[in-house]
Amino acid sequence: MFSQSDFRPRCAKWLIATGLFLMLSACVDKPTTLERVKEDGVLRVVTRNSPATYFQDRNGETGFEYELVKRFAEDLGVELKIETSDNMDELFDEMQKPGGPVLAAAGLIDTENRRKQVRFSRPYLDVTPQVIYRNGQSRPTDANDLVGKRIMVLKGSSHAEQLAALKLKNPAIEYEESDAVEVVDLLRMVDEGQIDLTLVDSNELAMNQVYFPNVRVAFDLGEGRQQRWAVALGEDNSLLNEINSFLDKVQKNGTLQRLKDRYYGHVDVLGYVGAYTFAQHLQERLPKYEKYFQTSAKKEQVDWRLLAAIGYQESLWQPSVTSKTGVRGLMMLTQNTAQAMGVTNRLDAKQSIQGGAKYFAYVKDQLDDKIKEPDRTWFALASYNIGSGHLEDARKLADNEGLDPNKWLDVKKMLPRLSQKKWYSKTRYGYARGGEPVSFVANIRRYYDILTWVTQPQLEGSQIAESNLHVPGVNKVKPPEESPPL
Repeated sequence: MFSQSDFRPRCAKWLIATGLFLMLSACVDKPTTLERVKEDGVLRVVTRNSPATYFQDRNGETGFEYELVKRFAEDLGVELKIETSDNMDELFDEMQKPGGPVLAAAGLIDTENRRKQVRFSRPYLDVTPQVIYRNGQSRPTDANDLVGKRIMVLKGSSHAEQLAALKLKNPAIEYEESDAVEVVDLLRMVDEGQIDLTLVDSNELAMNQVYFPNVRVAFDLGEGRQQRWAVALGEDNSLLNEINSFLDKVQKNGTLQRLKDRYYGHVDVLGYVGAYTFAQHLQERLPKYEKYFQTSAKKEQVDWRLLAAIGYQESLWQPSVTSKTGVRGLMMLTQNTAQAMGVTNRLDAKQSIQGGAKYFAYVKDQLDDKIKEPDRTWFALASYNIGSGHLEDARKLADNEGLDPNKWLDVKKMLPRLSQKKWYSKTRYGYARGGEPVSFVANIRRYYDILTWVTQPQLEGSQIAESNLHVPGVNKVKPPEESPPL
């Protein structure tokens, strides 16, 4: 029999031991954030509903941030679940809720204030904050010129923080923060003269420049910055480390650059003047020929917007042009190609489009079966421009260099060599202006990307409204399907 005096210390020791055991068990059993994501099989991500981040088109979800974070989820082997916030304040609130999203992918800039709410990943995109004004108005050249202007920015944005800092130095600067708009709304408001100025990052301007022909960059506000993903505060670095490893990988393997080109490359390729001109031609010229593109594309099983992009690259949608080399018409067909495709009058827009569609489909069908989409489309465009023989020469050069002859990214590096004697002397078909098909394909891809944004969602029978181009993101209108994946 135990005495009462014996029982108390034994009981106390038992309780202490049990408590330690439970504490140790809790420490051992509690999964890390990364382990929890993999166990649940779901990566919960919060973002913004905008063209530069995430939106839904007729085929589903898309957007730069979505494409990137989707690849991260695939790397983890889990399902991606996207949640959207109406404004920045709400986004950061969601990140701090227990059981909330574990990752924010929303084009975020690392600022001192935000570091109190989240932890940031390594950077993945360099951007520059820019002051935007309307063409025809007096151009601001520095921060002092912001005084007396109607300025609006996104509520809770890094741009709002920049303006707040400027206001401390110059109290005469006035601005409005709004959580009822997105970047495309702000650009539209400047374009239409509803506000004088706004601040956006350079990548978002590049993406939307073509839709707003009146907007211009006044000046860069401060140094370039970097966009990052964010995770919740705490000492658990498991997910953050995995994110950084992933971002490093996609930087090295070229995936990140391909996404940048896909979403932000319009102005880089077109130039500002070309972007404005294209916007005008979308309204003034394309409606005259859109039905021909649609009918011919349907017959040849080609996306009509890709066909229209070829037509724009060839003639700026002008049916009566003739080049110095004798190619003519909207699709700029040679006499031999026109005859082979059954075109009797190259200056007839309908016939020219029919001939161009038929020829493109033929060229694409002749490609090596090993070339798969989306590369097959880009190879077909290059062959359409330079000919199949020279394209095969470039593929062989790629193969000799240890590159993949079935990948456009690799073969386009070899095409310019066809104009250099040390290289073309080793090929079957000899000299060619190899840089031209590279530019040809790049331009068409940009025109095609833009057309998928500005055309109405219906692929058949749609007409671009002459007075009101569809602009992605404004009033949450859903754009049409995206271009073939990169």
